[in-house]
Amino acid sequence: MEEEIKAEFLKNGFSLDDEAEILNKCLTFCIQYSLSASDLVSSWDVYSLNRGLQLTVQSSHMGAFLQQLQNERREDIVKKEPGLHFYSSDISMMLNDEYENTKEIIPGTPTDKRKTSQTETIVSARKTNGSISTSRKHLETITPFGQRKSKFVVQFTLNENANGESMKIENSEENPNDDIIKRVQPIKRCSLQIISSQPEPGCRFMYDRMENKFNFLESRIKDHTTALVASGLHEEPTDPTVSSQKSVFAVGMICCEEEGRLKEKPILLQSSVEHSGGQRVRLDLQNLDHFSVFPGQVVGVEGHNPSGHCLIASKIVDRIPLSASSTENLPPTKKQAMDQYLQSTSAVVAMPELSLIIAAGPFTTVDNLFFEPLAELLSYARRKQPQLIILLGPFIDSDHPEIKKGTVDRTFDEIFQDEILARLRDYVEYMGSAARVILVPSVRDASHDFVYPQPAFDIQSPDLEHQINSITNPGIFCANEVKVACCTVDVLKQLSAEEISRNPQGGSKQRMTTLANHILNQRRHVSWDTICDSSFYPLYPPAEGVPIDFSLAPEALQMSTAPDILILPSDLAHFVRVISLGERSEGEEVKCICVNPGRLSRGEGGGFFVELNYHGSCDSSSASVLRI
Repeated sequence: MEEEIKAEFLKNGFSLDDEAEILNKCLTFCIQYSLSASDLVSSWDVYSLNRGLQLTVQSSHMGAFLQQLQNERREDIVKKEPGLHFYSSDISMMLNDEYENTKEIIPGTPTDKRKTSQTETIVSARKTNGSISTSRKHLETITPFGQRKSKFVVQFTLNENANGESMKIENSEENPNDDIIKRVQPIKRCSLQIISSQPEPGCRFMYDRMENKFNFLESRIKDHTTALVASGLHEEPTDPTVSSQKSVFAVGMICCEEEGRLKEKPILLQSSVEHSGGQRVRLDLQNLDHFSVFPGQVVGVEGHNPSGHCLIASKIVDRIPLSASSTENLPPTKKQAMDQYLQSTSAVVAMPELSLIIAAGPFTTVDNLFFEPLAELLSYARRKQPQLIILLGPFIDSDHPEIKKGTVDRTFDEIFQDEILARLRDYVEYMGSAARVILVPSVRDASHDFVYPQPAFDIQSPDLEHQINSITNPGIFCANEVKVACCTVDVLKQLSAEEISRNPQGGSKQRMTTLANHILNQRRHVSWDTICDSSFYPLYPPAEGVPIDFSLAPEALQMSTAPDILILPSDLAHFVRVISLGERSEGEEVKCICVNPGRLSRGEGGGFFVELNYHGSCDSSSASVLRI
């Protein structure tokens, strides 16, 4: 048949660049789609005209041509059955002609009611898996992701026996009808309150000015200074640029003297305009046995400056004690408001509980746009029935090879609607009104605004309004009185590249904990209800590829409340850690669960996600990192 294909190409005026390879691929296409040589060449003619290609057929165009054939095949089937909805992962079923076989299985006028019920159950189970037939086995034969092994294996467990449950390896051969059996016991719907809503969808960005940047940085230093003085542990700071033989206390921002990565010797400290006119002074850390600093970090420094050119540090204060939140010196109105707040929260829920699944994009592998990892994750969620699923972008990854090449024949919004929202709609319809999903965008989302902070997705679907929600990036929400903070910018990786540190001999080196602490410890002030106004992105200048708009940053980048769970997806190693934020004045230790779920897909294979059960406090909660 290869000769027929070659003759048909030559007949239509086309020449073949790499003849053997092209004919081999075209033969495969003909077999898969039951095409004749003339049909194949006709499809190529349409493809080449739409793309404005020359008359020479090149092997590099075969991948995009295959996708067009797949879309044509799918459209033909949808025309036959207009009521059906197909995902791109159903292409494997079409390739194997399983669709026609499925139609034959469903009887038109069954005589046995029991058979009718069984048939409807099977069709329902198949639809909930995102296709009209169980195409998983066929997917395993055509994609590396489908051929993966060790599915849903627990990689790490936090407090395994905290709630009396231990999550084991999932059985990949579970009966799909088990989903229907487990669904008899419905999950309990969780409450949801979105705390941060800035910036709003459709906001104006790329209009920040130099004064916005100045005001943002200056306010960080001034607020940090106020908090340190209010703690009662430090005196009013002085100008660090003035020479003095006495020990002084100064507050400022860590800066780099040279372009590039922060080095230990040329570290500068920039104080506020109020105390030093915004001048910088060299900071000497040689006398310290341990420290961890990065550009943009606001710290307090105790030391002396004998020459006026270099501040020799004897102590670095990089965190504000929570005891600064004491209510003794508060105005009566604020103290009364605090008492009412504490009474209302204790009355609402004594033991907050929340079950959730956390996953971060990309949600499809680099070799296709089938979104198989997302389909597998939702299938797992149907079995586990969490109260809440948190999905963090990118959803339509701008770094995906097919997106970069521009070989897709759908708009980014269409892909988002068809592959993401349609799957989530099927999930919540199957699970019932108790299921909830939170979406957090990413600056790598090709279908969304390229700005940070980033507005939420504008999900215009009234029927999903109370089940599928989107928050800003970064964003904070409260579910069942459990406060959750999310940020999809890879701030951990960026801090890791810029931070310099020194550890004491024999000291522990928990680098991930240190990096997460940098975000939680950069409090701008501590208020009456132990709220720590931290910054989601304390690094300055920002890393390349982070489009910070400083006109939006002052409000949107503030972590306005101390979270119970902090989610920071990163390319670094996945982890779940309990981090201490310090102690309150009454001696109670404040903790936070910090989560890096990893990426759901890695290259052509599967990645990781996190299953977390929050039970009242961080110490009594449990979590597991699983391979998809």
